[in-house]
Amino acid sequence: MNRSMSVGTRLAAWMLVVACSPGYGQDAAAPKAPPPSAAKAGESPPSPKQTDQKPPAAKPLMLKSPYRQLAPGVLISIDPIHKLEESVSRHDVVELLAVDPKFDWAKDIAFRRDIWVLQFQFKPMRIIWVDVPQSSGKMQRKPIWYMVYVVTNPGKIVHPVEKPAYTLAEPKKLYDVQAVDRPVRFVPEFLLEGHQHMKADEGFTKVYPDRVIPVAMAPIRMREDPKRRLLTSVEMCREIAVGESLWGVATWEDIDPRIVRFSVYVFGLTNAYRWKDEPGEYKPGDSALKGRKLYRKTLLLNFWRPGNRYSEREEEIRYGVPEGVDYEWVYR
Repeated sequence: MNRSMSVGTRLAAWMLVVACSPGYGQDAAAPKAPPPSAAKAGESPPSPKQTDQKPPAAKPLMLKSPYRQLAPGVLISIDPIHKLEESVSRHDVVELLAVDPKFDWAKDIAFRRDIWVLQFQFKPMRIIWVDVPQSSGKMQRKPIWYMVYVVTNPGKIVHPVEKPAYTLAEPKKLYDVQAVDRPVRFVPEFLLEGHQHMKADEGFTKVYPDRVIPVAMAPIRMREDPKRRLLTSVEMCREIAVGESLWGVATWEDIDPRIVRFSVYVFGLTNAYRWKDEPGEYKPGDSALKGRKLYRKTLLLNFWRPGNRYSEREEEIRYGVPEGVDYEWVYR
């Protein structure tokens, strides 16, 4: 037993010595790095280029658009075309000549005006089935034809400006044109003109003005882009600032399914116009517009659908017509 106590005593003493040692319970100290200023023997201090290195340039932040991205070619663009001859037209003042035909100063008068044109982009004609309320109080499921479009004001309005004459004896005024930027008011109007056959002189022709169909707006928006607001033809009547773009949709209902070829007339994209006074129509005392016909410059889009009357599918609608033009500017 004395031997056991002796061994235990020695073990306790050894543990006491180890516990009291300075490094017990602490991690070994890591070797300290030499200070930056310290240099090894025979080495030169680091150059400023090595110590003052610039951090890498930050990459530009790419902001993702909240709207649905369209594939190239989905939007068909009609670029604005300004024609200088549209800013002036020459006419006789028939109201004055009706009083006295000898008023030569009322003949061949130049009428000048500013001309603006909006850029127009559109998606192909589509069809969506919607439950439309009827006058009977019931709902009827109908195919709604619609066309999504976007208009942009590019500015550069053609503005005639009078120039000084080259000589004092010059009897006529000279004019130049300038490109000015200012908001324009857009009042759209869409007409769908359908034909029963490919030739215009065969079969029937029907004209459908666009209609505001409130119950169709939400389904169309969910299909096209839930985050983008599409304006109706009524909501679109407003001023468009230079560089501003507005998205809208034109809708039609009760389209005759027998239509094979149709055209969409888009009014309001420009303020260019023409007028014609019928000879002998105006008499003294008549209203100022009697016998006068006004024609607005209008965009004409042509389509055709090689289908049948029993199945209306948007996949059958083609932009353009065989042996014809896709679009053109007309006066109507």
